[in-house]
Amino acid sequence: MSENRSIDEIKEEKIEKLRESADGSAAGSPSEPVHVGSPGDLSETVDRNDVVLVDFYADWCGPCKMLEPTVEELAAETEAAVAKVDVDRNQQLAGQYGVQGVPMLLLFADGEPVEKLVGVQSKDDLAGLIDAYS
Repeated sequence: MSENRSIDEIKEEKIEKLRESADGSAAGSPSEPVHVGSPGDLSETVDRNDVVLVDFYADWCGPCKMLEPTVEELAAETEAAVAKVDVDRNQQLAGQYGVQGVPMLLLFADGEPVEKLVGVQSKDDLAGLIDAYS
């Protein structure tokens, strides 16, 4: 019986390590955008990372689709974590942060919202903004 328990403990430990590596907490920021499903998910992402760029978007939004490759590149190329919030599925979060139009980008630094941008932004402008707070 103790062998089974040891195997269970090892499995649990490995699962936790996989979760950490997937969300970036074990090795810097995530290299892909994190899809936020609840206010708790966003809080956790902001708490785990020094700088977080949050993309509030909608699937039906043309400009949001135009911005998506830029957001993905920033996740891979910068030290900031990038989170994506679907405003249709997360209306509470959209209301909490005053989203009136999409795409809206919100930059968090040290757990606090510091910059709010509405509309499509250039990769260079966003990277410069991230660098200013990193």
